[in-house]
Amino acid sequence: MPADRRGDRRLTSCALREARVSEADTLTELVKRSKAYWGYSPEFMKACAGELEVTSCYLEANPAFVAEREGVGVGFCALERVSDDVVELGFLFVDPGYIGQGIGAKLLSRALSAARGLSYRSLIIQGDPHAEGFYRAVGARRAGTRESESLPGRHLPLFEISL
Repeated sequence: MPADRRGDRRLTSCALREARVSEADTLTELVKRSKAYWGYSPEFMKACAGELEVTSCYLEANPAFVAEREGVGVGFCALERVSDDVVELGFLFVDPGYIGQGIGAKLLSRALSAARGLSYRSLIIQGDPHAEGFYRAVGARRAGTRESESLPGRHLPLFEISL
């Protein structure tokens, strides 16, 4: 990632709260901005549009959290049940202006706390290749790869955190 695109590395104070069903469209736009930050082409972004959409039904069905600063959502994460013991990090995105300021780590910590509170034993994460360093830094171990749902032949890193 180009150094000039990175946040200033200061920790940004923010509040964490549960996501609201009514903000599905706003969260979708945040997710798309965050994904595009990594320099993906318009064609790539179009191919991934379905994966990047946050719907009201999704928010009703899954624990989801928003990082908020001065009343504005600057990050978002969600959990998806896989089995009685396993939960997957369905989303973890930070608005580009706040990347590198500790918000992703705060969101992941909240997701881990929620997963433990729901008695899951393991969190799996299908990460973007650009996020591998982040996930390793927060204690995730590489657990293989998974083929992209949007782009056949593209394999994404898979991580796991024991709870």
